[in-house]
Amino acid sequence: MPLPLLPGNSLNRNPCLLVSLEYCSTSYYCELGKEKFHKSQHFEYSKGIPLMVGAKKPGIGGEPLLGQTAKPQYSLFPKEQGSGPSWLAFDKQVLCFDAYFQEPVTQSREETYRVRKCKIYYYLENDTIQVVEPIIKNSGMQHGTLICRHRIPLPAPNDDQFYNIQHFNINQEIEFYSRTYMITDCDPFTRNFLRKMGVRINSSATAPADPYTTLRQELEDSMKPRRPYERQDTLKQFLEHDHNVLRFYCYWNDTESMFGDPRELILHYFLADDTIEIREVLYPNSGRDTAPKFLNRSKIPKNAPTPTHQPGEVTGRTVLNVIGPVGQGSRYILDRLNTGAVEEEFYKDSDLTIGGVINVWGRSVLICDCDNFTKEYYRSKYGIEDFTPVQYKVPLPPKPAREMPPYTGFGSEEDSLCSCQGLIPKAPQKDFRKLMEKDRQGLESNVLRFVAKILTNNAVNNERTFIISFYLGDDTIAMFEPTQRNTGVLGGKFLERSRVKKPGQELYKSEMSECYMAQDLYVGARLCISNQLFQLVDADEYAFNYMEQHAEEFPRANIGIILSKLKSIHAEKQKEIKHFLANSDPGNTGLVPYESFRSLLADTGCQLSEHEIITLGRTYSLREQPEPNVGFMLAVAQDHLKKKLFDNFPDLLRAFTHEDRDRTGHLSAKEARTICKAFRLPLADDLLRALLQKFANESGNIDYNAFLSGINWRENPSPPLLPDDAIKPFCSTLPKPKLEGHTKVNYSAVIKELFGDAEEE
Repeated sequence: MPLPLLPGNSLNRNPCLLVSLEYCSTSYYCELGKEKFHKSQHFEYSKGIPLMVGAKKPGIGGEPLLGQTAKPQYSLFPKEQGSGPSWLAFDKQVLCFDAYFQEPVTQSREETYRVRKCKIYYYLENDTIQVVEPIIKNSGMQHGTLICRHRIPLPAPNDDQFYNIQHFNINQEIEFYSRTYMITDCDPFTRNFLRKMGVRINSSATAPADPYTTLRQELEDSMKPRRPYERQDTLKQFLEHDHNVLRFYCYWNDTESMFGDPRELILHYFLADDTIEIREVLYPNSGRDTAPKFLNRSKIPKNAPTPTHQPGEVTGRTVLNVIGPVGQGSRYILDRLNTGAVEEEFYKDSDLTIGGVINVWGRSVLICDCDNFTKEYYRSKYGIEDFTPVQYKVPLPPKPAREMPPYTGFGSEEDSLCSCQGLIPKAPQKDFRKLMEKDRQGLESNVLRFVAKILTNNAVNNERTFIISFYLGDDTIAMFEPTQRNTGVLGGKFLERSRVKKPGQELYKSEMSECYMAQDLYVGARLCISNQLFQLVDADEYAFNYMEQHAEEFPRANIGIILSKLKSIHAEKQKEIKHFLANSDPGNTGLVPYESFRSLLADTGCQLSEHEIITLGRTYSLREQPEPNVGFMLAVAQDHLKKKLFDNFPDLLRAFTHEDRDRTGHLSAKEARTICKAFRLPLADDLLRALLQKFANESGNIDYNAFLSGINWRENPSPPLLPDDAIKPFCSTLPKPKLEGHTKVNYSAVIKELFGDAEEE
């Protein structure tokens, strides 16, 4: 505060010191960290006249003065929330309300008031409002936009504020510029949005009927013409069948005329106006000039050619007699019975059938076939099911097979074959579609890897192990030998990626050689590569899973085919299998070790390969589903929320509390999931579903307080995740276990599947 001026005080003699102390004392009471000290402009010029306009402007630094309230710039969404600013989050989202208002009419005796219906559009991006009145035919008033789109202020004395979404509800009145509108209903999007915002929506109302509009409708319904008007309405047929054309394939035998030959025609029947157009099919080198149309679009009479009629003979109306002078002032009477009318029959859609003959201006045209749209049209309208085409031309003889010369041995077989198919040699084309479908896509490698051994009597080579990779994109094989210490064999690439031919084929032949495909590779198969025999002894997990998922392509991994082979064994062998399994399980647990199960299947005589035995063991092996760790799940959820910068937990808690009418602290799983989706909680569906199940009670309701407390990374942070755990996706299903010696197989399920529930004899 400024110091008082006392007599004899040194401050009286030094005014500069007084100002300095006053400034220091004022700065002492300023808020710490304040950065804005600007002062609003209070004086401006308007049309050359100085005016004071700063009565409602804030003080220094934009702070409101004493007794002054700050006006909000936006009514409901002032800052960036959730997915971004309001103009971006609510872009192109509009609430639509049905409303009406009553307008007094003072200069008409037919009506004293008028009910005008309109639509109110509320734009969520910037709280602007637009009022539009629909156009009413023959109303005599200009309709359209009643209030242009802008922010509408509230009625006085709150005219310094604007309407927002909280002022709108069904079955209530709202005032825009001294005109009262009654909101009666809204569209489904508006209803769902208001419900998510926590607004209790009133029941819909009905707009009253306009008396004058009702009177005009009654007058129009009671009006009857004194003389019935003969109207030929073709608009309905045009609107229903516009762009609908029936297509028929026809044949015209013109061999009887000089230099005539058979003609192939295409007949188009337009359902919009019952006209017909005919085009001729001209093949290359046919010797005929290409004409745009064989017959222009028109109606074809049935009895053509017809005599030429005089002008005025064919009319839509018939005049009986004429009274009075011809011309102005004459009177006439229309013949409603059309006694003197000249009628002419034209072809309709009911006259066009397959096998029928139509008269096209003296030419007999045979209808032989039609397209699928035409067949569906006749099937739905006339109930015709027989659309057997008429054979009108001799089928062409089959083309002779092209004989290719045998392979010469230079280059690849595909390249040599392409050089024989044209004068200009072209590179062989690969199956591009298969390459795109089976190429590597993320973690899906589309490469089947197997472990192979050499079949030889050499003791050194027996210990060598090879990795065979089969690429599904182009059916190529690559081999790699891992390096093994103290073996004396240098590992590395054994076979370059290429297609491998099957052994026992002739080299110089016309046909393409047969190569190894994906179906030829399975555990237990033998391959001859580079004149060396290999046997596949194992495969990786991806190969087993891929072959089991595509069992229709790999019969060795098809569990249905494997079970059918086991069902074909005779009854005595079935008894032996049951006794062996019972002896292997003295505790009657229904489980046996995999090695015992494998040895049993190998001796059944069903000729099961090693891959089929592994597939059967993987299908019926014992898999333990570990219970997901709640702490780990919460840590993963908090890590995702922290990365997405989601911290709107107070509003989320208020939404849960609002839906909890009884204040029990529990909600159903469906309601909890809906609220989380409404707030766009950035969690995966499987993770969110698993978390809700962990916080559910016996009745299935969710304890939302514990759920929100667990995922709140600001108040209850979980221990940080390791890098390997952070990238590990959450999945509710586990892969099939690796079959080892200690793996248990549920043989009781196998016996039940093979031999049914029959008791052991």
